Amino acid sequence: MSAEIFMRRAIALSVEQAQSGAGGPFGAVIVKDGRIIAEGANRVTASHDPTAHAEIVAIRNACAALHDFSLAGCEIYTSCEPCPMCLAAIYWARLDRIHYGNGRTDAARVGFDDAFLYDEIPLPLDQRSIPIDQLLHEEAIAAFTTWEETMDKVHY
Repeated sequence: MSAEIFMRRAIALSVEQAQSGAGGPFGAVIVKDGRIIAEGANRVTASHDPTAHAEIVAIRNACAALHDFSLAGCEIYTSCEPCPMCLAAIYWARLDRIHYGNGRTDAARVGFDDAFLYDEIPLPLDQRSIPIDQLLHEEAIAAFTTWEETMDKVHY
């Protein structure tokens, strides 16, 4: 199968979502060894889950299908350039490559503007729009100390 076929499937999922009203107009597929192993469509409104973007849903489905948290050796085809959350998830999942259809400016034009997130991330913590503070560091560090001392942990 070709890259265009995989991208067309991601686009088809996005169109289905736009028509069904079950979520935003976004779709994604994950491919390994020339075949689709998982699909995802935006389920934010249907599942009442702000993290249920098409890429996240596809990553969750691919990891379940492969019984692994690593998607190294896989590529993602997504109907739109990933938002910062999805981009981070793609990196954490270790996908090899990202292919996308619409760009972030296309998404912004129809009401999905992630510019504020891109602007917010580099700001110092005390200048971000959501207040953030550190609490109970001395207690919280215990988990990291335990992790560091555990010999048979699974690194990820």
